Amino acid sequence: MTFLSNQGYHVVAPDLRGYGDSDSPLSPNSYTLLHLVGDLIGLLDHFGEQQAFVVGHDWGASVGWHLSLLRPDRVKGLVALSAPYFKRNPNSRVVENFREMFGDGCYVCQFQESGRAERAFARYDYLTVMKKFLLLTKTDFPVAPPGMEIIDYLETPSVLPKWITEEELQVFADKFQESGFTGPLNYYRAMDLNWELLAPWQGSKITVPAKFIIGDKDINFLETREYVAGDVCQGLVPNLEVTVLDGHHFIQQEKAQEVSNEILSFIRKFTMD
Repeated sequence: MTFLSNQGYHVVAPDLRGYGDSDSPLSPNSYTLLHLVGDLIGLLDHFGEQQAFVVGHDWGASVGWHLSLLRPDRVKGLVALSAPYFKRNPNSRVVENFREMFGDGCYVCQFQESGRAERAFARYDYLTVMKKFLLLTKTDFPVAPPGMEIIDYLETPSVLPKWITEEELQVFADKFQESGFTGPLNYYRAMDLNWELLAPWQGSKITVPAKFIIGDKDINFLETREYVAGDVCQGLVPNLEVTVLDGHHFIQQEKAQEVSNEILSFIRKFTMD
């Protein structure tokens, strides 16, 4: 934020609903992509801005993709990190797809049951939960063995990488201790509802300029790289640029300056005379 602000841009980084200081409804039905896109439209209206460049990571990227899909009139351009725009399968629900590919040990499947992940997470302090997820270095999709919760399966690194400190991790831990994990978990619990609600946009293209950034050690990187370079993704997002950096899933923190430079160079294509 500071880097882009110093370049003269007005930068806003909202806590998405369920996170940080934003409201955290208990019902998964309050976390559909239509709700999340509506939140961003409300934010733009609040600041009196007709359009914005949108940057998002993981679920934030998904919200950015769908903001660009549903309201392209409000998006100048999109930078999505770590999560590409996936084609909707009209014949199979999202969670069913994950279960068929990875089994019940997949975190997406485990997160569906209300309270299950919350109870499992509660066996650890908040800082340990942050370490297990934020410092994940597995390149294969993490799947817990039968009878094991995903939080127990994930390792707790004994040594921190250079790009983050114990104090910085504690900031995240403190925020989650205030708001809990139910809000973020509800994003996963709304996946099948999203599948239903987005049926009218089946096959619709994202026409805004878009840039996708991913680390070469991200989860399922090889499959993702093949997908974004393929005809399906290129057909759905015709104005797509792809950048691969040396790093893992949380590339915006691990390679903060490189990601900032990529964002700035993309924005300048559309703002420089």
